[in-house]
Amino acid sequence: MPQGSSQPPPHRVVVIVDEGTNPFEVGVATELFGLPRPELGLPGPLYEVTLCTPTPGVRMNHGFFTLTGVPGLDAVDDADTLVVPGRPDNVVPRRPAVLDAVRRTHARGARVVSFCTGSFALAEAGLLDGRRATTHWMWADAFRELHPGVLLEPDVLFVDEGDVLTAAGSSAALDLGLHLWRRDHGAEIANAVSRRLVFAAHRDGGQRQFVERPVPDVPDASLAPLLAWAQERLAEPLTVADLAARAAVSPATLHRRFRAQLGTTPLAWLTAERVALACRLIERGEERLEVVAARSGLGTAANLRARLRRGTGLSPSAYRRRFGPAPGEALTP
Repeated sequence: MPQGSSQPPPHRVVVIVDEGTNPFEVGVATELFGLPRPELGLPGPLYEVTLCTPTPGVRMNHGFFTLTGVPGLDAVDDADTLVVPGRPDNVVPRRPAVLDAVRRTHARGARVVSFCTGSFALAEAGLLDGRRATTHWMWADAFRELHPGVLLEPDVLFVDEGDVLTAAGSSAALDLGLHLWRRDHGAEIANAVSRRLVFAAHRDGGQRQFVERPVPDVPDASLAPLLAWAQERLAEPLTVADLAARAAVSPATLHRRFRAQLGTTPLAWLTAERVALACRLIERGEERLEVVAARSGLGTAANLRARLRRGTGLSPSAYRRRFGPAPGEALTP
């Protein structure tokens, strides 16, 4: 959202809570989109959340509690974004009323999002046929068997297909939710929300899920000090060799640690951090592409254009129109 523009009405997020729904994913949706965000300093909320159920009372996963007192499925007709959380009994067909609610929401042009195994419901409703999607890695084989027409990517955190987005295992719902904040309102606002959540500001959707693996006898050292050191020097010509030297390990060892702890490579992480910094500079009002490229470490305006389009789907000028300051507003230091 441009920083000097008038604030639009809140984006309406509706969450379908069906029998056996996992409480964590419902909590993620309400935490991300339903709670006040005083850290943003805005006059009102950017999102509002409504929970809805197919029956007046729905028992959550393992019967931890029963959700009552919320609207029925007609609430989806007001959704700008529909969220479908996961549940453990994925091979059991969904209620026809739930599938119909998902289909009609998508048919009228609203955005549809699944968390964890909620992708089974989207696939059963026919929204994922011939499209890329992901789900929790433990359920990948079952998903392929039930929905062979879906282009499943079982190793990634989330998949953004524009109008339909799917997240992997439970914590990946936070990654996808912050991705939606970034997509809707830009990197600066998304970073403020992530700081409030004490969560990683940006884990790219293409990063690997943390699949089960043997625990090493001697755990690798934390990458946090190295990441903080590199983030303060993005404008410098850092290389993977520089990162390895700083960590006092070989490049091969550094690569293994990044894969194990972050699910990505050192070069991909470095590039993503530089793109995120470039986005923040544009949002703060810097219009000179060569300055943005230099200060973010992307080098040239041509590389900035290519990396920004690959990372956000927008050119620098389009990104500035969508997320930059209003015309005439002073540059934020």
